[in-house]
Amino acid sequence: AQDSCAHQCGELLGTCSCQVTCQSLGICCPDYKEFCLQISPYSGSLMGGKDFLIENTAFNVSSVITCRFKQSIITSGYVAKDGKAHCISPLLYETGFIPFDVSTDDGLTFPYSGTWLSVHHSKVSDGEKCTLVNETKWQYYGTPNTDGNLTLTWTQQALAATHINIEVWGYQETGDSYSENWLAEWKYLYTLAREIPNTGKFSFIPVPANGNYSTWDFGILRITPRSYSDGQSNIPSVWSSEHALAWHLGKDFRNDPNAWATAKCVEWQRKEEKLPDFMEEIIDCPCTLAQARADIGRFHTDYGCDIEKGSVCTYHPGAVHCVRAIQASPQYAAGQQCCYDSTGTQILTRDSTGGSTPDRGHDWGSPPFLKPPRIPGFSHWLYDVISFYYCCLWSDNCHVYMKKRPSSDCKTYHPPRAASAFGDPHFLTFDGLNFTFKGQGEYTLVESDLTSLRVQGRTQQVHFPNGTEAQVTGLSAVAMQENNSDVIEVRYSEEHLEVLLNQKVVNFSEQSWMDLKGLFLHSMADQNITVMFSSGSGVEIRGSGGFLTLTVLLPEKFMNHTQGLFGVMNGNTEDEYTFKNKTTMSVHASPQQLFEFGAHWAVENGTSLFTYDTEYLLNNFFFGEKHNASFLPVFIPYEDPADPLVKEMVLLCGSDSFCRFDVLTTRSLEVGRSTKLSHQNHKLLVENLQPVISCGWLDHPTNGRKNGTNYLLGSTISFICNQGYELTGTKERICQVTGTWSGDTPNC
Repeated sequence: AQDSCAHQCGELLGTCSCQVTCQSLGICCPDYKEFCLQISPYSGSLMGGKDFLIENTAFNVSSVITCRFKQSIITSGYVAKDGKAHCISPLLYETGFIPFDVSTDDGLTFPYSGTWLSVHHSKVSDGEKCTLVNETKWQYYGTPNTDGNLTLTWTQQALAATHINIEVWGYQETGDSYSENWLAEWKYLYTLAREIPNTGKFSFIPVPANGNYSTWDFGILRITPRSYSDGQSNIPSVWSSEHALAWHLGKDFRNDPNAWATAKCVEWQRKEEKLPDFMEEIIDCPCTLAQARADIGRFHTDYGCDIEKGSVCTYHPGAVHCVRAIQASPQYAAGQQCCYDSTGTQILTRDSTGGSTPDRGHDWGSPPFLKPPRIPGFSHWLYDVISFYYCCLWSDNCHVYMKKRPSSDCKTYHPPRAASAFGDPHFLTFDGLNFTFKGQGEYTLVESDLTSLRVQGRTQQVHFPNGTEAQVTGLSAVAMQENNSDVIEVRYSEEHLEVLLNQKVVNFSEQSWMDLKGLFLHSMADQNITVMFSSGSGVEIRGSGGFLTLTVLLPEKFMNHTQGLFGVMNGNTEDEYTFKNKTTMSVHASPQQLFEFGAHWAVENGTSLFTYDTEYLLNNFFFGEKHNASFLPVFIPYEDPADPLVKEMVLLCGSDSFCRFDVLTTRSLEVGRSTKLSHQNHKLLVENLQPVISCGWLDHPTNGRKNGTNYLLGSTISFICNQGYELTGTKERICQVTGTWSGDTPNC
C-alpha cells in the first residue's frame, strides 16, 4: 500500500515523499496535495482575525472545520459554497512562520497541515487595517485646539456582514518586570459602536470612557460582524493601527492635559529608575552615515526616517536618515537607533532634540517572543512610545525622556569586514586579497567555528552568447546557515532570483521582510536578497549578468574564526590560502595551484546545505562529484590584437583585470560590465566600512557653551563662557588619533 501524507507533511516516507521537493522530483505520495496545505493569503497581522483560503483541498460542505495553530490555539473554520475551506488566523504574541493543522471531524484528528506567516502589525499593508483618519487628531484629542469629530474608514469587503460592531481593546503587561510572571495581554475593553451599517465609514464625537476604561492609554480598535459576541476571540476582524488613546481618556486629562501628562511622565521616570540599565548592553552606533548604511548585517533602515524615501523625519528634526539595530540586546531585548545629519555625522540627543533614542523594548520584538519585553511592536510602545507622548508630545518635559533615553555615540563601534564573489568567480577575501577560481561544483566560501556559520556556493558552466559552453564558471546558487537556524538558499532560476527557506520556495508577494529562525530575511524590490543572522553577520546576494554577486559581512568577533575560499579573517593576507589541516599555500601561487586550493574546499553531501530538487541537480551535484575534476577552465585568456572584441573591452574595462578576464572568456561585454560594477561596489563598501576614530561626546562648561557637534578624528570643539565669566583650561580641543581630546576640560 502507498504511504499517506496525513499527519506526515514534511516527512520522507518509505514508498513516497511528503517533502516540499517531491513535486519537482515527481515522487510525492498520491495524497500529498490533499494533506499538505497551500493557503492564500499566506500572511497577516499577529493581531489575527484574517480569513484565509485553503487552496488545494476540496472539503465536504457539511464538514465541521477546526483550525489549530501551534498545537494549542483553536480557531473556527468554515467551508464556503464552492467547497473550499477557510480558517481564521488567531491573535498571536509572536511573528514568523506558525505551523497550523486542520480537522474535519470536529477536532478529533488534525491530519491536514500548513504554515501561516504572522507579521508585525506595522508591517502589514494599510489596506488590511481600518484607518484612523488624521491619526494625529486621535492621538492628541483633548489637548489644546484638538476637538470635534473623529472618523474611521475601512474596506467594506473585508468583512462579509451587513452590520458591524466597533470595539476598543487595550494592551497591558502585568507582573514583575524581567521576571517569569511578566505577561502580555490584549484585553477587550468596551464596544464603541453597535450594529452600525457596514458602509466603510464611521464618524463620532468622542466622550471620556466610562469608569476604569479611561485609564487605558494605549490600545487599538477592532471591527467585527455583529453576529459575534463582544470581545469574542479569534473571529473575523479588521484592526486599526495601535495608537495612543487620547480620544477616550478621562475628564482629568481633558481638563488639564499638560498636568495629567506631566504627572504620568514623572511616574514613568520613577519606574524607569527601578529597572535595570539596558544602555550598558546595546551595540554602539556606527560613526558615519556611510558605515550605518554599509553594515547591513547589524543595522537596517528605520522606516520613520529614510533617505531613500525623501527623509521625512518627523521625530528627528535635522536628521536625513536613521537606522535601527537589527538584533535586540541579549539580556534585556533592548533596541538601538542611530540618526545622521546631511553631512553624514551622528546626531546625539545631548546636542539636539533630533537625536536618536534607544529603546528599552526593541520595536520588532525578539525571539522567542511571547512574553515581555519581547512582544513585537507592543512592548516597545509601552516602554518607549507612550512615555514619549507623556513627556514630549502631551506635555513639555522632553528633557526627562531624553535623560532616560540618551543617544549612544560610536566610541566602541567596530565596522564589520567584507568579502565578495562575483563574475567568473573572482574572490575578494576579508583581508583584501583577490583571486580567481573557476572550479565547477559546490564549495565552502566561509565557515566559522564561532557560530557554526556556513556559506556555500555552487558554480556552473557559463554559456557563450551563441549558447555553447565556455571554459569558465559562474556562481549560480548560494546556501547558508548559522548554528541551528533556518537554511536559506538563493539561486538563479530563469532570469530571476529564487529563494528557498528549508528547501521550500519563498513567495515575497505579500511580505518582503520575514522573521525566521535565527535570522531575518529581506527582499528588496530590485531583487537584492539580504540575510541577517543573529550573530550580526550579514549576507547580501544580487543577480547580475546571469550570475550571482555575493557579499558576506562579518563583525569583528569573527577575527581568527573563519576558513574557506574567503580566507582566514585576521588582517593578514599571507595565510589566505589555508587548507582544512591548517597548512598554507603561498599568496603568489599560480592559477593552476589556486585551482587545487579551491578544489580542496569542495563540500560533501553530509554537510551540503543545498536543495537537490531536480533530476539535473541530483545527477550533477548530489550523485556526481562535488568538484568536477575533469573540468579544466581557461587560466589565462589570450588577448588577440586582431580580435574586434579586444578594442571594445579596453574601452569598457580600462585597467580592471577582472572585467577584462570575463569579457575574453565569455565573449560578452554584458558580463564584463556587471563584473566591473560588482568590483566597484565591493571597493566602495570596503571604503565605507573603514574604521573611524571617535573621541566621544564633550559637554559644554557650566555657565558656558560650545561650538561644534562632531566628535570624530580631526574635529575641533571650541568653548565660550557666558558674559561675566572667564575661561580656564583649554579653549579649543581637537579629536586626536589616539581617540582622546587634546587639552584639559575647560571651566568658566
